[in-house]
Amino acid sequence: MTHRLVLLSGGTGLIGGRVCSDLLERGTAVRVLTRNVGSVESRSDGSLSAIRWNGSELPVGSLSDCSAIVHLAGEPVFGGRLTPKRRILIRDSRVASTRAMVEAIAQQPTDRRPAVLVCASAVGYYGDRGDEELTEDSPPGRGFLADVCREWEEVAVTAEAHGVRVVRLRIGIVLSADGGALSQMALPFRFGFGGRIGSGRQWFPWIHIDDIAALIGRALDDEGYTGAVNATAPNPVRNNELTRTLGRVLNRPTLLPVPAAVLQLALGELAGELLGSRRVVPAVALARHFEFRYPEIEAALAQAL
Repeated sequence: MTHRLVLLSGGTGLIGGRVCSDLLERGTAVRVLTRNVGSVESRSDGSLSAIRWNGSELPVGSLSDCSAIVHLAGEPVFGGRLTPKRRILIRDSRVASTRAMVEAIAQQPTDRRPAVLVCASAVGYYGDRGDEELTEDSPPGRGFLADVCREWEEVAVTAEAHGVRVVRLRIGIVLSADGGALSQMALPFRFGFGGRIGSGRQWFPWIHIDDIAALIGRALDDEGYTGAVNATAPNPVRNNELTRTLGRVLNRPTLLPVPAAVLQLALGELAGELLGSRRVVPAVALARHFEFRYPEIEAALAQAL
């Protein structure tokens, strides 16, 4: 199915910016929900428009004429320690905003509702699972972020009652030259201070920016995509393999491991997101014959760096 107009939240972020560009390139108009309308309007060419929003309630008319929604907005998780205030911000920016999306869908006339909602979630859904292979059928894990992801998805699913196909993307760590986690990961390596994190045996679910953008495009168009979809490369790696590969790509040593105790002191509960293990595989995407441009970590890092 082709879409004439897509409503996009998080359109100025790392993934959203790329998705916005890809949609415009293929001739799809994009309406961006954003706090920074000026940054969108400055590059508008007629197919791109912006609506100011506060991250929760949808302004009237946001969904008018939209046949699809891509909902990527959310407060950054690694923006500080998990204080009570940040817990509320992280949860509400995902759960409350998605609930507002569904409520706005319900208020649309039946024949004017979008056909599909592609809603971000995260591999944090699975919690810390050791060496267990995790597909979309695996149950949720435990912990604050796992609970947020579970509730986030539960709210998104309620759009199905209004005739909307819902795709819940459980996104891994995105590798991109334009920023995000990779720039922070690579910084100590560039100065010769890189090394494994904790034991180094924890699994690291990742995906290249080209592949996550293409997968979102496929989820919009292909009605076979529905329910949970792991947005990760087909070959997750352990942290020690990631470390060796990153050092090799940057031609830097990898001799200075980061002890678990240091991370726990610096990040508190969030240290578990780096020390935890998630061996996530994209079973749905592979079953639907999605072709990953970067299925292997070394080629993905080499391009992104």
